[in-house]
Amino acid sequence: MKILNSWLNDFGAFGTDKEKLSAAMTNLGLAVESVETVGTPVKGVVVARVLRTQRHPDAAKVHRVYVDAGDGVELHVWCGAFNMKPGDLIPLATLGTNMPDGRVITPRGILGIESQGMLCSSIELGLGSDSDGILILPNNLKLGADVFSALKVSSDAVFDLDVTRNRPDCNGYLGVARDLGANLGIKVVAPAGDKAKKGAVRSLKVSILNKQRCARYNLTVMSGVVVTNSPDWIARRLTNSGMRPINNVVDASNLVLLELNQPTHAFDADKVSKGFKIRCARDQETLLTLDGQTRVLETTDLLICDGADTPIGLAGVMGGASTEISATTTSVALETAFFEASGVAATASRLNLRSEASLRFERGVDPYGIDHAVSRFAGLLRESCPKLVVHAGASDVKEKTLPPKQKIVSLRVSQVNRMLGTKLTAKSVSALLAKIGFATKSTSTSKLAVIKIAVPSWRPDCESEIDLVEEVARHVGYENLGKIVPQSTMHGRLSPMQQRRRDLREVVLALGVSEAMPNPFLAPGDLAKSGLSEELAIRLANPLVFEESVLRTSLRPGLLKAISYNLSHRATDIALFEIGHVYPARQDQSQNLLPNELPNELPNESESLCIVAAGATSELAMDWWSQLSAAMGFGAQLDQKNVESGYHPTRSASLRRGKQLLGSVGEIDPLVLAKHGINVSVACFELNLSVLLNEIPKVSTAKSVSRFPRSDFDLAFSLPRSEAASSLLKVLRQAAGPELVDISLFDVYRASETAQESSTSSRSLTFRFQLQAKDRTLTDAEVSTTRNRCIDAATKLGAQFRTV
Repeated sequence: MKILNSWLNDFGAFGTDKEKLSAAMTNLGLAVESVETVGTPVKGVVVARVLRTQRHPDAAKVHRVYVDAGDGVELHVWCGAFNMKPGDLIPLATLGTNMPDGRVITPRGILGIESQGMLCSSIELGLGSDSDGILILPNNLKLGADVFSALKVSSDAVFDLDVTRNRPDCNGYLGVARDLGANLGIKVVAPAGDKAKKGAVRSLKVSILNKQRCARYNLTVMSGVVVTNSPDWIARRLTNSGMRPINNVVDASNLVLLELNQPTHAFDADKVSKGFKIRCARDQETLLTLDGQTRVLETTDLLICDGADTPIGLAGVMGGASTEISATTTSVALETAFFEASGVAATASRLNLRSEASLRFERGVDPYGIDHAVSRFAGLLRESCPKLVVHAGASDVKEKTLPPKQKIVSLRVSQVNRMLGTKLTAKSVSALLAKIGFATKSTSTSKLAVIKIAVPSWRPDCESEIDLVEEVARHVGYENLGKIVPQSTMHGRLSPMQQRRRDLREVVLALGVSEAMPNPFLAPGDLAKSGLSEELAIRLANPLVFEESVLRTSLRPGLLKAISYNLSHRATDIALFEIGHVYPARQDQSQNLLPNELPNELPNESESLCIVAAGATSELAMDWWSQLSAAMGFGAQLDQKNVESGYHPTRSASLRRGKQLLGSVGEIDPLVLAKHGINVSVACFELNLSVLLNEIPKVSTAKSVSRFPRSDFDLAFSLPRSEAASSLLKVLRQAAGPELVDISLFDVYRASETAQESSTSSRSLTFRFQLQAKDRTLTDAEVSTTRNRCIDAATKLGAQFRTV
């Protein structure tokens, strides 16, 4: 929001101290991003009269202009603009003038004929935004006079404010002036409206069909309109505020919008048929808007229609081209309304049609400031249309959905002091709020003072007690509140899950693997390449690139890509891990409904751990699981009969608790490795951390250490590949009895790595047993009995004992 210093002074005696005003507005929460000086006089630019113009046969784009600068001497100037005629007064930059853009006016020749100065447009002098032609000056100016003095233009400061969404009133000068006046103790007066007597009754019928979307609609008819240029002061103010002057009618509407934060729209009354109707659009209905674009509408868009039900405007956003103000307009129908904020925001966003009006309706306008806005518009338009008639009988439809003029909010003084660290009284709080128009309705006389505050209609952002506390803070001054360090009985700490995640990372790093961070987005086909289903994977609606359009359901694809890349660059000893989020398909997801088509449903998201190592086998993956389960207290059953897709079917297992899948351990399927160009085996281990890290492990208890010697022996068995090694390990552990301290699989032998593996082939598994009693030294007979018991149990499982 751009605020002109001179314009602000129309609302109160704020002065011209830029630093003081800038600091005050910033302290009030209206951050001043920059301060710019405009309208600085350009010395050497004088008023000149056009005597005659002449075309040169060899110059197609310029012509010769002869002017008189008041001394009776005819001066010749080359000019590329053709909008002046003999008798017009124009600004002439004389020789030696330093222009705002840094140029110095010197004699310049074209076709051997020198130019004795330069004729100026408004943009070249900083007096407007029009660069299409030379600035035509009023006819009553004195020849030879300084242009800026003759136009009574002086330098001005423009404050560029960063107005936040919770201060809708400060999208207008009046709201800024109210706040600033309260802070500096300056009386603020709203700009005067039209004081002329109303004309004969002339009205247009208004009917509101959607009362929720439009709570008030005022339509005032004005005749005697002559469409022309706005007075210079209006055009300059709009230009310095970042708006382009168009004509006196549109400019008056824009000035009211900037002054009062009240959007208005002027229809050509003669082009409107049989009144106005406010309704929602029909599906695929169209409207040609003022910007020349045909808008295709939806049923959520609110329309302004004429009595014949023809759309003539998009409510709160932009008017229609069919009723646009033109040079032939003689009467206008001025719309001033209160539209639902969310509806205007949705329409403007969907159509990508942001306007100054929609911005204000989105954030909130004053539904009870409409009458003054109409009066102010008429007063501004009367300056260029002295015969303007504001007709009586304006249509002003108010629905029950209109917000109350004042909203009562209770404010506890104790809450103000608790939140701000102050010692304010009820009287001082009421006085601070009264300065900005918040009236005190009543104050309780009990020990706990509670003030009933009437919030004015121009502050729709103040809805609760905390909003009033903020208003008190702003006007006490944030810089005066001091700094208080909050006291807490608890210091900050990691949550149990966060701490266990850190512990897990330390354990994994101790395994000798490096952390990797692959891209979480995959290309179509990456999941299938890794042996995973891609049918129900979630696809991004607007990916940055096509190769990153699928959310991963596992960490494996990214790590396999990393192994493939490193092997292709002849790297060795590749062992990587990642802790990251994956997005598996929901269990209740229908096969006929893609994830992108599920309404109001978030996808599954879980945290996962994946470790991979190139050139390693399932023995290493099992060692990872053993160490992690021991260090972190994880527990799960090995299930070699239900191996996850993408894993080696006979050298892998899933980790389960009943039907719940917690992870997988083993080797990657050779077919998957071949698709990635990997020619060595890859050990892989995955865990669902969202389940395991949320568990609180049992507290470890100390065990007594036996002082008697230990007895060790080894047993080797030939076990069919169809039988899991974990099954044999479980049987041996049970058969060994209570004296078993530890059992480990330390050797695996397969007859041929290249031979085709089948369910009937076998492999040799060698286990080491460690026996130790707590109360005695085990005898050879006891050890032999345990040994035989283990052999018998393994034989019953289908294993064949082999001599070590």
